[in-house]
This record gives sequence, structure tokens and C-alpha cells, in this order.
Amino acid sequence: MTDREFSTNGSLTSHIESLLFVANEPVALRDLAQTLDVPTREINDAVDGLCAAYAGRGLRIQRVNGLIQMVTAPETAPAIERFLGLELSGKLSEAAMETLSIVAYRQPITRPQIDAIRGVNSDSVLRTLLSRGLIEEVGRLDAVGRPILYGTTFEFLQHFGLESLDDLPPLNGIDVKRNT
Repeated sequence: MTDREFSTNGSLTSHIESLLFVANEPVALRDLAQTLDVPTREINDAVDGLCAAYAGRGLRIQRVNGLIQMVTAPETAPAIERFLGLELSGKLSEAAMETLSIVAYRQPITRPQIDAIRGVNSDSVLRTLLSRGLIEEVGRLDAVGRPILYGTTFEFLQHFGLESLDDLPPLNGIDVKRNT
């Protein structure tokens, strides 16, 4: 699409906004650039404009690893949960929160590494977190047995009202080194 087409058919920002609105999952910036036939840099600039426009409103643009998604603002979660009848259905156990914290701060990480930190087997907790879509398999460690590497998902960010992993609170006095 040329600049002239955008001026007669709406702005690049409005096209991106529309595509993100109808997308049911995160969208790669390069896919938007290809669809709209514009350089990725222009897509990125337009997304920056959307982020600024949504500041203080009910929607946000979430970005992780070259993927973007339109999401609701975290402060609206209680009202949305009530409206959708989801109240209290999303409680995580202490073990799940502990495991999820380890994955979030140390990702990518393997189950044996999680077990070593927790001091107990984490199989069932990892299955629960996988089934809830809060973590996902992100690869395999290049070591004996090729254990699965786990990382957090967009759903994790949404669940906790984060725009990116950089928004995770610092751990007081603990040096956290992500494996990424």
C-alpha cells in the first residue's frame, strides 16, 4: 500500500489498529509490514504512536520479541472478570506462583533447573501452568537428554498486567540473570 493509498483509505496507524483488533493472537511486526507493504520501521513508529494514544485508556499495545498484541489495560481486569463471570476462577496455588516466578525471572529454564531451585519436583505444577497458557515450551537445551526449556507467554503478561518482562518488579538484593 502506498502513502497515497493510506491517505485516501485511512492512516497507517488506523490500519495497524484494525489488524491488531481482529487478530486473535500476537502478530509479528514483519507480518504487519508485509501485509501493509511498508517498511518494518514505519510499522514500529506507528505502533509507538498507538502506545502513546492508549496511555491512560482501556487498551494497551503489548510487545514481546517482535510480536505485538492489543490487550485490555491491567487496571480494568476486575471489571472485565466480573463482566465475563471469571471472578476467582484464576487463583494460582503458592507452588504455581513460586514456579511461575522462577520461570519469569530465569527464562529460558528447564524443569531440572526449576526443581533444583524449589527443592521439589515441579512436574504437576508445570503441567498446570502450561494448561493455563502462562508458560510455554520455548526450545530445548543443547545438553544430554535435550531437556525442554520453558518461558512465559503473552497470557502471563496479560494475567499480571505487564507490558513486557522488563516490567517485572526487581528482586531486592537478589541478582537475577535471565538465560536469554
